[in-house]
Amino acid sequence: MSLPLRKPEKDKEKKPTKEPKSAPARWLARTVEVSHLALILYAFIVVFLFVMIWSVLHERQSHVTVPRIASFEQALPAIANLGGSAVLPGNSVQILENGDGFFPPFLADIAQARASIHLETYVWWKGEICDRIARALADKARQGVEVRITLDATGSHRGDDKLYDMMKKAGVKIALYHPFRLGDLGLLNNRTHRKLAIFDGRIAYVFGHGIAEEWTGNAQDKDHWRDTGVRLQGPIVNSVQAVFAQNWVDETAEVLVGEKYFPHLAAAGPVRAHMTASAPRGGVSEMELIDKLAIASAQKELIIQNPYFIPDKELVDLIGNAVQRGVRVRLMIPGQITDSSVVRHAGHKQFQALLDKGVEIDEFEPTLSHQKIMIIDGVWSFVGSTNFDDRSLDINDEASVGLIDPGIAGQLKAAFEADLKRCKHLDARTWSHRSLWHKLEDQLSYAINEQL
Repeated sequence: MSLPLRKPEKDKEKKPTKEPKSAPARWLARTVEVSHLALILYAFIVVFLFVMIWSVLHERQSHVTVPRIASFEQALPAIANLGGSAVLPGNSVQILENGDGFFPPFLADIAQARASIHLETYVWWKGEICDRIARALADKARQGVEVRITLDATGSHRGDDKLYDMMKKAGVKIALYHPFRLGDLGLLNNRTHRKLAIFDGRIAYVFGHGIAEEWTGNAQDKDHWRDTGVRLQGPIVNSVQAVFAQNWVDETAEVLVGEKYFPHLAAAGPVRAHMTASAPRGGVSEMELIDKLAIASAQKELIIQNPYFIPDKELVDLIGNAVQRGVRVRLMIPGQITDSSVVRHAGHKQFQALLDKGVEIDEFEPTLSHQKIMIIDGVWSFVGSTNFDDRSLDINDEASVGLIDPGIAGQLKAAFEADLKRCKHLDARTWSHRSLWHKLEDQLSYAINEQL
């Protein structure tokens, strides 16, 4: 019996066999895979760091709901204590206008200091006044007086390094606030804009002036700016010293302790005062709280003089509400002469709304009006370094002093009235017809107002 014939099997396709990779090829493949993973990891780290830094530099949107306030005295305890300092009676206050009013007593107090001199400022540029103050401070250091200066690293970078070196060699301690350091990139946008000086723990200055030629003279032309500060004696001086000590310990780790720096201070005059210092902490700043509480407490008159006035909608509404309840609101800001046209145009964005609500707005024309003053109901005055913009209220360190005294308010108001004679008055109708280009500049400038 024959076996059935088997069908011949179809030739199977022969699959090519993979040749084993050489060692160099395997190494290269693994290297490429690792490189891709490393690239992804590096990209993640860069994005993460960018978000971290952006979150620090970016202003956190915060809101303030201010209740109805029947009188300024009702609001005063909150205004003072929320600002970090109780109201202290028994102070004397001297108003210092422009360079001619500020620098002579300032230099005299340097010359008379016997134990310590403390100065914190944003601006220290170049010029004769910078030389005079530097040499005066160096002389005191050589005499054994403790001289400490906190300079903002950004605001003072235009200064003369030779002067700084001369002071250091004489024994002056100089601390730069937030200099460029890779480990502190998140702090780079936070500047100290405070302007303070304390002599022997017994005399204090709170001011808006910078150490520069622009602040000399008497606001007589565009090269000599208009500004106001105060010289203080009495218990409030301890509060000013405490504000200086904050940033000093941050940058040097040296703590100022003892009677030498915080002496017992007897009453020196009739003025009640409270000190306010603010620094960014991610929420509503002390300055923003005080500004808005004070405006909400005005019953008769609100006067604001400020070089960088960029109000948010809440502030516009607060000011409008003040007008509605019968408060006369008067605002003085710089005119054509300014050190920042972008800031000026950003402020213009809200002017139409303010003018329509009945706010009186005047532009100071002869020179830059650098004053930071608020006066309420002829009783309370606020003087110092604080501007009405997001940078001042949310990013920078600031310091201003509240003064409760009709005499001081009267002096500041008289100076305001004198300045009005050199102003251009704005009205709602004319303002609404400003050029389209002007309106476009206002819109574009306001878009970046958080960092102005």
